[in-house]
Amino acid sequence: SEAYEIVVGTIRKELALEATGRPAKSTTSICDKLRRESIRLTQIQDIAGCRLIVADIAHQDAVVQSLVGLFEDHTVIDRRERPSHGYSAVHVIVHCRGKMIEIQVRTALQHLWAELSEKLSDIEGSAIKYGGGDAGVRAFLKLAYHLVATVESAEILVAHTIPHALSRADLTDDKKQELIVNEQERLHSTRRNVFNQLRYLIEQIEG
Repeated sequence: SEAYEIVVGTIRKELALEATGRPAKSTTSICDKLRRESIRLTQIQDIAGCRLIVADIAHQDAVVQSLVGLFEDHTVIDRRERPSHGYSAVHVIVHCRGKMIEIQVRTALQHLWAELSEKLSDIEGSAIKYGGGDAGVRAFLKLAYHLVATVESAEILVAHTIPHALSRADLTDDKKQELIVNEQERLHSTRRNVFNQLRYLIEQIEG
């Protein structure tokens, strides 16, 4: 708890971000993870952890870089490169007072996908989150993940398109601005649609 409070307090003070989370995993969750992953207790990186929810991939990258600069002793695990059964995020593991504190940095869409997974695991069992359980539910979560991944791929593409547009000598400044605005509006519309779809699914599950 002491290490957790130090990490959360440092994030609040230095980055003006409010992290949510828990000072400690439940004993049941720890035991389940030890059985599932065949690891030692000292190897569990998320006994204590907190979470930061950001708008999009660009903000996620920026926050991760800020955390890396803020905490000298750290490890970064980018689950966007190799999602775990659809779960995607960046985890920064901070070593504080001899303890490991996990900071999850998720985009709003990644967080909604995780919420959807949690809601389904409450109904179908926790195996759903780890590649088990009903095949139809797994396929449903996979489809939801691809919706999120499509938006985030578009975010990366737009981030590269803007500098390219600004460097084009054949376009006037007005045309450059128009191109950038159109790309951003298209992206915002797509992100909003996927966000609303995921939120609707969660609300339906909640009844």
